[in-house]
Amino acid sequence: MAGLFDGATVLITGAAGGFGSAAARRYAREGARLVLSDYDAGALDAIGLEIGEEQGSEIASLAGDIADERLSEDLAALAVDRFGRLDIAVNNAGIVQEAFEKLPKIASDEARRIIDVDLVGVFYALKHQLPVMERQFRESGAGGAIVNVASVAGVTGASGLSVYAAAKHGVVGLTRSAAQEYARLGVRINAVCPSFARTPMATDMLDVERRGKVVTENQLVRGIPMARMAEVEEVIEAFIFASSPHNSFMTGQTLHVDGGLTAY
Repeated sequence: MAGLFDGATVLITGAAGGFGSAAARRYAREGARLVLSDYDAGALDAIGLEIGEEQGSEIASLAGDIADERLSEDLAALAVDRFGRLDIAVNNAGIVQEAFEKLPKIASDEARRIIDVDLVGVFYALKHQLPVMERQFRESGAGGAIVNVASVAGVTGASGLSVYAAAKHGVVGLTRSAAQEYARLGVRINAVCPSFARTPMATDMLDVERRGKVVTENQLVRGIPMARMAEVEEVIEAFIFASSPHNSFMTGQTLHVDGGLTAY
């Protein structure tokens, strides 16, 4: 029985992290060929080997820093060179502030790095993915779908995470603008906006003193009506929905996977 993405080429950045590795496994189970990237070369090799052995998937990988434009250019080229096309891109690579902190106390070099990775990195990714998908659409009528991983912090304020929130607001702006530009050119672009999920990025912030503060899980979820963190697979379902070929009329949207946080 063919999978939902049987034969499709899916590019995933941040592929060794919580969302990225889970997404890679899920797309592989659905029959996709994978182009994977991560800053951590060793972890990237490990996840590629694991998926290749378990799923028998075709995988190409390239480690690098998403804040370097050359990586996005090389990844788009790798997809075409290795598999002939790029059908889906999941722009997932991202970092967060070391600790919850009021804006004036955030180190300027930390702020710049977050913007470079979380916002400019998505810009670079889109810049090199969109022409490939547009060309495919003009040649064959089949373009592609892009999922940008933003955050609930990209649609609300986020006390203590101001720079991260600013970057994710930017991702939402890029998503909506690019979606309008490419709506008639065969490319759908949507953003997934999770609240805190049980990924290393979030759990590493818990129960550890940083800058004189300790954050507990209860504090982290106190504003969430469901009163819990999201499980990774719950967020991956939104990736699948946003990129599904059956979901062909949705573009420029933010999918809030947030336990009701933005329902007010």
